[in-house]
Amino acid sequence: MWEQTRARLNDDRYGFGLAAAALYPDVPRVEDTTLLTRPEWIPDAPAPLADVRTHWVPLPDPPAVTSPMAGLPEGFTSYADAMAALARPRVFEDRSSYRLLAVDDLTLTFGPAHYFDGVNVGEAVAHELVADVPGLPVRTAVGDPTDLTRRPSLLAITTLTVTTSGRYVLHWRDPAMVAHAGGLHHVMPVGLFQPLTGRAAELDPWFTMVREYSEELLGASEEYPDDFDQEAWPFHRRMTGALRDGSLRAYHLGLGADPLTLALDLLTVVVFEDEAFDALFGERLVRENEEGRVRLADFDGSVPEPAQPAGAAALRLAWRHRRALGITPRRAP
Repeated sequence: MWEQTRARLNDDRYGFGLAAAALYPDVPRVEDTTLLTRPEWIPDAPAPLADVRTHWVPLPDPPAVTSPMAGLPEGFTSYADAMAALARPRVFEDRSSYRLLAVDDLTLTFGPAHYFDGVNVGEAVAHELVADVPGLPVRTAVGDPTDLTRRPSLLAITTLTVTTSGRYVLHWRDPAMVAHAGGLHHVMPVGLFQPLTGRAAELDPWFTMVREYSEELLGASEEYPDDFDQEAWPFHRRMTGALRDGSLRAYHLGLGADPLTLALDLLTVVVFEDEAFDALFGERLVRENEEGRVRLADFDGSVPEPAQPAGAAALRLAWRHRRALGITPRRAP
């Protein structure tokens, strides 16, 4: 039964996401999407990514809901354990992660966590919705999806990659390969905000974003040597050099929570001059990666369906701010 419910969830995350969004009629949304937010989480205009500040709390208070066991198959003590044994995606490792503790304008406060902390709650609340569990006890215990104290609030960085002439990178996420947002269209790169070596510099979202660009757009390995120095890595230096000389520009658009899994996303957009995008990626842009299919699409105000809520929100916000972002699309709806 558990496996059948899991399969139903992966077969229609879009439809179940709409049902989950209907459970929160009083929670604000980003634009006309189902991504849940707070008004103070969405700036009036795109903010340079460099203006986002991060703060570290090594021993934060634990969240109210951590690893619910209700509904798990016999013999399992967490949702991640059940997934690993019964429905394991291709990419599924319990890596160190950052837990978002607080948001104060452009200052984000983080503490330590692991990837499975988010899976254990987020996939459990989605699972019980699909299983039509009376009262949705786990979701009810979590309460407000924007209350960061109620659950391990791990943060993904969703990045819309778009050129000044109006091309953007579109991803279809294969449910056989990913644990989250399978079967949906998404912008890319997208990745969980995670440390790699534990260096303090990695609390800068740009470090995670650059690694995801290499892995998702170029198909590079997610494995790095123990002595990896990202700041000395040639690809990081090229990306950061382009950021400094203005041939690419990175912006913060806001924050939101997925209604189905309660996953949090930092919404960002990176605007490339066409020549810079072609030089960094061009013909090397993959058509498939370890998470699904990749292509370039026209940035024209539309959102492909079915779309992951954070990706839809990033597209809507970037379209609203396209002039401020310096994007002049060749096509419009």
